[in-house]
Amino acid sequence: QVQLKESGGGLVQAGGSLRLSCAASGRSFSTYAMGWFRQTPADEREFVAAIDFDGSIYYSDYVKGRFTISRDNAKNTVYLQMNSLKPEDTALYFCAATRARYLSDYIEYDYWGQGTQVTVSP
Repeated sequence: QVQLKESGGGLVQAGGSLRLSCAASGRSFSTYAMGWFRQTPADEREFVAAIDFDGSIYYSDYVKGRFTISRDNAKNTVYLQMNSLKPEDTALYFCAATRARYLSDYIEYDYWGQGTQVTVSP
């Protein structure tokens, strides 16, 4: 069992930055792949980034070059550094954990946090 809690969301102007954190409780955090997803009321949950247990990293084309995912296994935490934010990045951001291999599909994830809201003003 893994419990996840996101933090770090907020309101920022376009071009600004935010750093999201996701703290995990439970054992064996280092054996899970961790992902970030986002969702708006009108859309399905969308893949943002993932980092596998071995450190392999994946990004969606929408955020590649602007967002950076990282993890600190000693702190049971995964981060999402978001730079050059755009209004279209506005969404509820979730972190999730999985031991599956197909990391860009939200269906593959077993554990989810409650989400943190990111709002980017023009």
